[in-house]
Amino acid sequence: MISLSQALAFGLAAMIIIVIPGPSVLFVVGRALAYGRRTALVSVVGNELGALVVAGAVALGIGEVVERSVALFTVIKLCGAAYLVFLGTRALLRGRGHVEVRADPYERGVLRACVDGFLVGVANPKTVVFFAAVLPQFVDRERGGVSLQMFTLGLIFVLIALICDSTWSLAASGTRAWFGRSPRRLRLVGGAGGLAMIGLGLGIAVTGRKD
Repeated sequence: MISLSQALAFGLAAMIIIVIPGPSVLFVVGRALAYGRRTALVSVVGNELGALVVAGAVALGIGEVVERSVALFTVIKLCGAAYLVFLGTRALLRGRGHVEVRADPYERGVLRACVDGFLVGVANPKTVVFFAAVLPQFVDRERGGVSLQMFTLGLIFVLIALICDSTWSLAASGTRAWFGRSPRRLRLVGGAGGLAMIGLGLGIAVTGRKD
């Protein structure tokens, strides 16, 4: 297991990365603006579950393979980007019709929102690179159980991200509630959420490692 000093040092590094708005923050804010608090929070849970899967994969050595393989890295990056663009486009199309504040915009309920978040989280190449590049620096090989140490550190990252991303989603959905008093304003903010997700997807597609 990891020591307290390892946990605190990594937790500080993770906090610095997480609190700066990035792909996950933009995703959950976009979901909150487009669909509301419940969907945003469930999307956060799904997103962090996806990140946890990435942490497990990195702990087992898959992260190093992805980091070294340009082709595999590019495939993961483009898949994640395409899915974000799809979600953003769906939000935009939804905003063109009659819009109202609903507790659950999905016919299949929270499972659909969780799956959406999971797919975005597990296909986020930046998460893979972060875990692959940062986790090993906080591992004490003399303590043994390197894979377990890496997974534990990844779990710490996910828990911090869960708290921070939930805070962002609550703040964004609170703003949406005010816009919800006017159908026109709500359509505008829903469209803004869709555009945020599309912009995020396109940004991921054109950035990152090229060689």
